[in-house]
Amino acid sequence: MAVMDAAFEPFWREAWTRQQVANSLAMPHTYAILIDEYGNRPAIGGDAAGFVLARRAPGEEELLLIAVRPQMRGKGLGRKLIEMFATMARDAGAERIFLEMRANNPAEILYRSCGFEPIGKRRAYYRTLDSTTVDAITFARNL
Repeated sequence: MAVMDAAFEPFWREAWTRQQVANSLAMPHTYAILIDEYGNRPAIGGDAAGFVLARRAPGEEELLLIAVRPQMRGKGLGRKLIEMFATMARDAGAERIFLEMRANNPAEILYRSCGFEPIGKRRAYYRTLDSTTVDAITFARNL
């Protein structure tokens, strides 16, 4: 939750609450990947520099959230998380992975460089703190 609080700008309303994360992780096919500042799994009780929250369905997986602490960005941790997620998905039998983001999210550059391609759009899906609406873009990557 510390990474979530640091990584997501409140204006965009993208961060999940502790209860939303707990409820998701209580589902049998939802999981998290944590990494430390070196791109490794943190030791028990160690600090996380980034995370992925994902869910699995037959033949596919969805990246629900990805975050890296702002001071750790630009070091390849986001790419490392995406590749760890893709590898785990492939190993679990997924043929395709998905994610959804707001249309003006600068992370789009990373997603595209990791092989994701836009496949759909939801008009005015997200609402900011000032009630501005922003489209959602769905991306997919074949494994």
